[in-house]
Amino acid sequence: MIIKKDYKYKIKRTLAYILLIFLVFTTLFPLYIMLSTSVKSEGNILPTWDSLIPKKITFQNYIDVWKSSNFNRYFLNSVIVTFSVTILNIILDSIVAFALSRKKFKGANLVLIIILGTMMIPPQVLMIPLFILIKKLGMYNTYWALILPFAVQGFGIFLMKQYFDGLPMSLDEAARIDGASDLNILFKILMPISRPAIAVLGINTFLTTWNSFLYPLIFTNTDNMRTLPIGIAYFNTLHGVDYVHLMAGSSIATIPVIIVFLAFQKQIISGLVGGAIKE
Repeated sequence: MIIKKDYKYKIKRTLAYILLIFLVFTTLFPLYIMLSTSVKSEGNILPTWDSLIPKKITFQNYIDVWKSSNFNRYFLNSVIVTFSVTILNIILDSIVAFALSRKKFKGANLVLIIILGTMMIPPQVLMIPLFILIKKLGMYNTYWALILPFAVQGFGIFLMKQYFDGLPMSLDEAARIDGASDLNILFKILMPISRPAIAVLGINTFLTTWNSFLYPLIFTNTDNMRTLPIGIAYFNTLHGVDYVHLMAGSSIATIPVIIVFLAFQKQIISGLVGGAIKE
């Protein structure tokens, strides 16, 4: 009987490993295709299976991409916009979440419902109203147009509120006895112990903003204000797709994302699984 159970366990574990290996392969294979194509001298992404391994490796494509048109300017714009939006989201979302979690006031539940309701509105519905508002405020084709509309988001408020709800009120009460203000309690007590939630909020905001294409395309009209996704799209022309330079540009665009994830992976994982553990 024990042998039979061990046999079933080994079969299940083997199937689980096979599934995991398949998932890893399907995840990493497109990344490999991008990197291998970026170091080819010419050709399509995958014309034949023989070209999976480049016969001649060159890094000239990366140099050409960085020097072509305003690619370095696109990269700088993406860095400025992404980091600004991420920092503002962490600060402002936490402030709103603190008020909803720690302050009992009339209409708090209604405010939370309205915030959650904004998450159900498709972004395409807001494009025209936002465009008109930005034009009237004189922010069109500026960094403000790419930053301010996304400085506060419902997802971040909800995430931080749920995390704050799990922290004991005794922390606030002890701080108030020592004369701490609301902002001191938030920034010096609650936020330092909420790093897993902040990491999840930060990486989500970072990825969303870094990969944003539609809004920067609508809210800007000059090359100097374009962001990286738009710059990469320029390699797709009416005469065809320049795959080697397109993949080189895409490889450059993934570097900051990989660095951010590697730097905060422990906090991100603990934030994702923290809600699954109850004491």
